Amino acid sequence: MTLTTKFKAALSGLALITAAVLPVGAATAVPQTVSAEAVAAAKPVPTLGYSTQTVKTLNIDFQYQQTGYWCGPAATRIALSARISPPSQQQLANELPTTTNGTDWIGQVTRVLNNHLGTGWYETKEMPNDPPTQAQRDLLWRDVVLDINNNYPIVANIVAPASNHPPGYPNYTIYHYFTVIGYDDSDQTVLIADPAGFAPTATYWLTFNQLATLIPPKGYSA
Repeated sequence: MTLTTKFKAALSGLALITAAVLPVGAATAVPQTVSAEAVAAAKPVPTLGYSTQTVKTLNIDFQYQQTGYWCGPAATRIALSARISPPSQQQLANELPTTTNGTDWIGQVTRVLNNHLGTGWYETKEMPNDPPTQAQRDLLWRDVVLDINNNYPIVANIVAPASNHPPGYPNYTIYHYFTVIGYDDSDQTVLIADPAGFAPTATYWLTFNQLATLIPPKGYSA
């Protein structure tokens, strides 16, 4: 979270006072800013299923992906587990289908989710614009709130370059699927269940803004 102007001014004032009493040449501390993404990543993850007026999280059966290219099946399985006893990753990999090149398109996930749940709830939402338009951001947030409130996790297909990584990701571009299983309306953060195993924890918070910038030019099932 970037320091507020008021807080920066206070720190600057302290630095000036300190400089006045230190010997010439003495080092002074430089205030450091903390990104909103770092603040979100440091937020404690509540017990799944926890809800308040502003926070809603879903109960899921989490599994890490069982191969290097089964993030699609694993993320799909996590989403299904909020509502039913889910199939194995192997079965879902067959149904999507997923190859050693991964799961090609988010629409494959949408089809498999609806088939297992016997519903038409899930729709494929494309986000081709990078950065996304305001209309695409607004739709994504509406989908997050609507779906989580109705016990439907969202599966997102993301592209994470080295300059825009979730916590713990290696320093190169990652093509991936993960599952959104909660939100906090008070600070617009989203709770991610990530089958990759890059992050220190299986679930973690992201800012909504970062989620919105990770999805283009791919899409999500909601």
